[in-house]
Amino acid sequence: MGVIDMELKFDEAAIAKLQPMLSDDKKILLTFEDGVGPYSQHAMIHMQVQFSINLIGKDMPMDEYNQKIDSNLGDVWIKDYSADDLDEHMSLKFDQQQDTLRLSGNGGIIDTNVGLIDFTDPDGVKKNPAR
Repeated sequence: MGVIDMELKFDEAAIAKLQPMLSDDKKILLTFEDGVGPYSQHAMIHMQVQFSINLIGKDMPMDEYNQKIDSNLGDVWIKDYSADDLDEHMSLKFDQQQDTLRLSGNGGIIDTNVGLIDFTDPDGVKKNPAR
């Protein structure tokens, strides 16, 4: 597992949305929804390029998540090959009117409707706003 030369900045609204779900016993994943791994919803939900923010317990498996991105909310883990679809400097902004998270980078918008799934919550997948 390594650190990749990327950064992700959550805006204040995104921090306010995520903060109540975060704790020291959770990790943040930025999941490329490609159907690979236990947290990818791609095959069940969408047939397009999409990302989601996943919260998992520190004891939950994360074999595919082998690269770490620095963020203002702490470490964010990704699958190394998903870096191809990301940018060096990224931001995640919460649009309160649309109730959506938007991931942008140096080259523009990466995903206009980033999912949010807390896998430590039994109803976490059902609460995903990007469904």
